[in-house]
Amino acid sequence: MLFNSVEFIFGFVPAVLLGFFLLARFSRAVALGWLTAASLFFYGWWNPAWLPLLLASMAFNFTVGRALASAPQRRWLWLGIGVNLALLTHYKYAGFFHYTLMLALEGGAPAASAPALPDLPLGISFFTFTQIAFLVDVHQRKAADFNPVRYGLFVTYYPHLIAGPILHHREMMPQFERPEIFRFNPAWLAAGITIFVLGLFKKTVLADRFAGLAHNTFTAAAAGDQPIGFFEAWGAALSYTLQLYFDFSGYSDMAIGLALMIGMQLPLNFHSPYKARSITEFWHRWHMTLSRFLRDYLYIPLGGNRRGPLRRYTNLMLTMLLGGLWHGAGWTFVAWGALHGALLVLHGLWRSAVVLLPVVTRPGLLHRAGARAFSLAGWLLTFFAVVVGWVIFRAADLPAALAILHGMAGLNGAQLPEQIISFVPVLGHVAQGVGKVPLLSDGTVMGAVELALMLALGLALVTLCPAMHELRPRTRTWLLLPCAALAFQQVLYGRASEFLYFQF
Repeated sequence: MLFNSVEFIFGFVPAVLLGFFLLARFSRAVALGWLTAASLFFYGWWNPAWLPLLLASMAFNFTVGRALASAPQRRWLWLGIGVNLALLTHYKYAGFFHYTLMLALEGGAPAASAPALPDLPLGISFFTFTQIAFLVDVHQRKAADFNPVRYGLFVTYYPHLIAGPILHHREMMPQFERPEIFRFNPAWLAAGITIFVLGLFKKTVLADRFAGLAHNTFTAAAAGDQPIGFFEAWGAALSYTLQLYFDFSGYSDMAIGLALMIGMQLPLNFHSPYKARSITEFWHRWHMTLSRFLRDYLYIPLGGNRRGPLRRYTNLMLTMLLGGLWHGAGWTFVAWGALHGALLVLHGLWRSAVVLLPVVTRPGLLHRAGARAFSLAGWLLTFFAVVVGWVIFRAADLPAALAILHGMAGLNGAQLPEQIISFVPVLGHVAQGVGKVPLLSDGTVMGAVELALMLALGLALVTLCPAMHELRPRTRTWLLLPCAALAFQQVLYGRASEFLYFQF
């Protein structure tokens, strides 16, 4: 059941809210049990066969957590983490590791991703990481609530179960004890609906449109039957960059809105990441709960920055490699993690060694101009690096990623629709390429104009406009009606598409 489907919006959510508030009049525990049962139904809608796995995972981690609370011995913690990682490895990475081992034994190069398992348990990365965080928090005496109903709801609560955010126990469990969430609040409901609809607009109107603009070029790169020109490559790269942002931030907004309908507060997951002026700032703004998890439960336990620069940068690279692999079982994800690890290391070295030019350090106008120039340069470099990384992330395999990157570098020439060249002949000297069919449009002037306008709109939204949580309530209200009209048109008359992070 997708957040952007008719049955979810007009069936599941109203039934869940109505049942919750009616049952809360008689028993808060029963109302929480209703939310847990509804969340399990939501998960089982995809494939009921995976419900026993989710329930077994919850039962195991709850039992280990109680054992840790009564006897905080590290062996319980290592047992819990080990079983969780073994479960994740079996279902998500076994095929990839086997594939890589066979290639190594045969002397080949692992250019492509391992064949995906036909039916990966939905959300396994998210509910596994959430429960690992719970065990660590129990061991560190940061979590002590072992009510089975509240724990079950903490893990399965439907707004975050499938694609996050990755939660801390202390963020959610105390909220389930707040008496005000059991009383219907029209203001919370209205605010939640508004945020949900604006997130739905991001997904159905923006993300899905950019998906169509990027698809043909990445498909052609995977097939390898024709070179990718300059305009096609950059169009596809920027389209996917915007698709991924609107898709995942849209999901996160919808999750926040769904929780807010009963007064629950989910953590923020995005803070205008494409405004970042350094790769470090980007990771403070992008998928913030994953960044926090990697920092708190991987980077710091490895030693963080406490054991000298060499160890710090080694830990940083290892953290990003594993973060890349968390997203998927394939060499493209490993390469993407390695790229971001290298960029973070380079940025750390830069911050340690840079000596600003004298013009920047002088007071007055020159200082302000120099600071603005450095800020703009930092943003351009960061955004360029992020776009290159997303090409690797999106591509079917490493050769396909290289095909797109070759096109972005202009090594395959460039091409524009013939109508544009005939209208502005001088462009014929610029757009001379080896490709025969424009991949990002229908080969017409209108197709090229649509692409340019969509990219301009998308880039303006993510770099110039405030983030969802920065909008004033009145601004959200003004946006609600037009966004709802466009979004619900897609919901009612289009086909509900899966969210990208459902795959990770």
